Formats: sequence, C-alpha cells, structure tokens
Amino acid sequence: MAHPQKAFGLTELTRTLNLNKATCHAILSTMTTYGFLVQDEKHKQYRLGPSIVAAGNAAFAQFPVLEYARPELEKLTNELNIGCAVIGRSAKHLVLLANYGISKPLDFPFQLGLRLPNSGPLGATFIAWSPAKALETWLLSAQQPEAFDDKLDQRLRIAVIGIRARGYEVTLKTRAEQALENALSEGRQNWSLEQQAQSTQQYREALCSEDYHLNRIELDRQYPVCNIAVPVFGRSSEPELVFSTGSIETLLSGRQIAEIASRLQTAARNVTLAAQTALGLDERPSPFQ
Repeated sequence: MAHPQKAFGLTELTRTLNLNKATCHAILSTMTTYGFLVQDEKHKQYRLGPSIVAAGNAAFAQFPVLEYARPELEKLTNELNIGCAVIGRSAKHLVLLANYGISKPLDFPFQLGLRLPNSGPLGATFIAWSPAKALETWLLSAQQPEAFDDKLDQRLRIAVIGIRARGYEVTLKTRAEQALENALSEGRQNWSLEQQAQSTQQYREALCSEDYHLNRIELDRQYPVCNIAVPVFGRSSEPELVFSTGSIETLLSGRQIAEIASRLQTAARNVTLAAQTALGLDERPSPFQ
C-alpha cells in the first residue's frame, strides 16, 4: 500500500513478508488468478490488480465516516496550512488510513497503511472514550514485562483524563518520533514488514521514557507540538476513527492549539452527523460538550 506504483519480484516479496518461496508463490499465484495481482510476463514482477479496487471499496464501506472526512479535512489543511490524517484501529494496530495536505506524499515517511502498535502510550484518543477495562489493558500494555513503572502508569492515567476532559489529545515532538521518521525514510526503498514492525515497536517503547503528552496547556506559552487529535464517532459511543494534525513545523501557543483543536472537533462533529444521518442513526449527544 505504501508503494502502489511499484512492481515486486518473488524474491523481494519473500524477504519482505518473511515467507518461504513455495508458500509465497502459492499465495501470489492465487491472488493473480483472481485479479488481486497482475504479473508482468517479461519481468515476472507483481503489481496490484483490478480486483483490489473492489476489495478496497468493501473495506471502505466499513468506515462510512471516511466518505465524509475528505472534504472536511481538505478544507482544514488549506485554511490552516498543516497536514491532517485519519487513523483507524484494530485489536493490535493503529492504521494510517488517509493523509491530506502533504505536499510530496510519495516522499512522506508516514505512508498510507502504516501500522503502529495499539498499545500505550499510542492511541490515547481512542482509549479516552473506551470502557474502563480497555483503559486498564492499554495501561498495562505500556509496561515492560520485567518491572512495573508506577510513574509511567500515573502519567498515562493523567493524560487520558485530560484528553477526555478537554476533548482532544496533544502530543509533543520527541527524539523517538525523529528516530522513527529516519527509520521509515531509510527503509522506503528496501522495505520489510518485519523491519517496520521492529521500528514502530522501538518507537512505542522509547515514547514511554519521554514527555509525550502535553497535559497542562497555558494559552500564552509556546509548545513543540507533534500532533493534535480528536475522536470521530459513528455507530457506537466509542471512537470509530481519529482525526489528527501533523507536519507542524513551528511552535504553537496554547491559544493556537485550542483553536486548531476546535476546528478539528467541528470537522469531526460534521462528519459524525453526516455519517449518522446516512446510516439512519439517531443523533447522539456531542462528546465534545
């Protein structure tokens, strides 16, 4: 997904997917038979086929709010001159579903489909509106198996309480983020799912030792902000997606943070209402009130 324009040979795919050649070839042959891949007869390389479009549309239908997100976030990126992203989650991963306002998307290290561990301290916006059991599981996932860090546990609890109270998450630039960006940039031409998983796990672990969440925001103080994120609701009371800003190059004041967050919340609210109307759901109280 990060390289939709490229074709790949069997050897490269075998190495990337960490499969033996026989298994990988059988999978590729089946996908080619049903049109999910197309093989170049001359170079024997594989690229995405037409059936993947239907599969993508079917997956897209699982997130009806995505249909309404594009115009809202494109408008926001143009007006604020910052990038915006849409993030989904599975049991184990946070997944980058869409990017807007990125001037050179193919050179951007955080490519569509990027998976991050769905473990603390990542994914706090999702957790802030999730049941207590999910919160405790998330908090425990941030811990190292050999020793329980009480200070980390307290820090993350405070962060989640603050996110729920103000209605949005603010994270700061960190050395861990820069290291991940470098790793993803270096690995773009020689990519490996295993290497990517190692890099993102190292990123998550490193964040636990840094000041990642901005919990106290003073209006006139300047902050090196990494992301501002808000929940987006659909069918349930838990977030279906998260809208997040990115590519923030300058320091932001607390007042600017609040203004950007307010704009993101408005976009999220508009998308939620549009999706609920399309699905025939009753309007729910706004989580931002």
